[in-house]
Amino acid sequence: MTIDNELQKLTGSDFFSLVVSIVFVFAFAFAFAFASAYCLLIVFPDSDFSCTFVDSIENNMKHIFLLALLLSTITVQAQFGKFFENKSLRMDYYHSGTDTTEFYTFDELIQEPYWGGSHVNMIDTLNYGDYYVKVFNVSNDSLLYSRGYSTLFREWQTIAEAKKTSRTFSETILIPYPKENVRIELYSRDWNGIFHKKFAYVVDTGSYFIKQDHRLVYPSFNVKITGDPAKKVDIVILPEGYTQAQMGEFINDCRKFVKDFFTVAPYTNNEDKFNFRAILAPSEESGSDIPAKGIWVNTILNTSYYTFDSERYLMTMDDKSVRDLAANAPYDQIYILVNSPKYGGGAIYNDYNVAVNSNKASAKILIHEFGHGFAGLADEYYNDSTTYGTFYNLNIEPWEPNITTLKNFGGKWKHLVKPGTPVPTPATKEYISTVGAFEGGGYEPKGMYRATQDCLMKTFNGDIFCPACQEAIQRMIDFYTK
Repeated sequence: MTIDNELQKLTGSDFFSLVVSIVFVFAFAFAFAFASAYCLLIVFPDSDFSCTFVDSIENNMKHIFLLALLLSTITVQAQFGKFFENKSLRMDYYHSGTDTTEFYTFDELIQEPYWGGSHVNMIDTLNYGDYYVKVFNVSNDSLLYSRGYSTLFREWQTIAEAKKTSRTFSETILIPYPKENVRIELYSRDWNGIFHKKFAYVVDTGSYFIKQDHRLVYPSFNVKITGDPAKKVDIVILPEGYTQAQMGEFINDCRKFVKDFFTVAPYTNNEDKFNFRAILAPSEESGSDIPAKGIWVNTILNTSYYTFDSERYLMTMDDKSVRDLAANAPYDQIYILVNSPKYGGGAIYNDYNVAVNSNKASAKILIHEFGHGFAGLADEYYNDSTTYGTFYNLNIEPWEPNITTLKNFGGKWKHLVKPGTPVPTPATKEYISTVGAFEGGGYEPKGMYRATQDCLMKTFNGDIFCPACQEAIQRMIDFYTK
């Protein structure tokens, strides 16, 4: 009988309790030794032995904390292997409603060959996103996995069309493949920022109705690989509007994509924490749809300008094709690279990102949009026309980390504001390089604030993210890789 065999018999709570007990014993022993050492100093202040003993205790304090961290990491990794397989379970569903209503209906379950996510941070503690998925073990109702995310549906609810008609969107959640039956619950955030459970589905992992057919199978190639997907941020780049004859161009564009990606902090300091893979999937025709000009092209992901009648908003409603194509590689983030010189792009938090390949602003577009899709950053501009109606409730704190209504500024970037800086902060030359709270952001000219006068989430006049955005991006990188 081995220790490994015995550990496998433990439940999640038993295993966690065991490790906590071990850490507690070490901590108690260290605290006792530390107290004893200082007692010696008090009684024998000039004793060489006392001083040496205290120095030894202090120098080894970090080892105790490192041991505790190591043990906790081993625990969570063991938990992943206990409850999940290293592949994905995809649940497609339909999200329908109007500007004030919504409901969910189940579509299908699909087994996919890769899991690109963390094996450690299984529970989302960031509280980002308009929606939330939770996965519970049916046998004991324990929470196994959770993630926040957003979709196009919430944006659609703010436009004029949603007041006139109902509409249905196909959406997807992806979870590590469970070894036991689980209950998937979907939550929606209301106008006041509160999550409400809207849908639940029990998954029988032994069901032969879980599909295993891979519908868009294409080869992938490694653009830049730095390590194990479980410990990296994995980005899969999908080609849109590249014909078979243009696949070589796509490969070159992917290499440029990665080069441009690492020109902006904090990505510049985290190059070893990202993997980039691309899927070699040609379209029948080049480019993307431009409805206002009567341009309709046959492409693999069906992207289109004029999403929600905003010319530059380049997105797709074809969620299934996006997910089918992305399934050819492990991924945390999907990036659709569109073969077009026309300015455009878009991104939805923990859903997908879009940018064009050959516009003069392409490099900044890809960085800006990834801020939305990866780190949950909001747009900081406010004097630009959009087709959205009222987007934020100014009586509560928005969930996005780079804008604030000052209702809970302490939970945002207040710690980055130097003492003496006025809040709100005047947008004057005196504060041109200051971190503060400048009015205007999130499409709102009044009542919403951003951290600096300019940032890549506001304009493309500069080349940097503000400190608040950089901190939020770094936090997300750490969440996926630590």
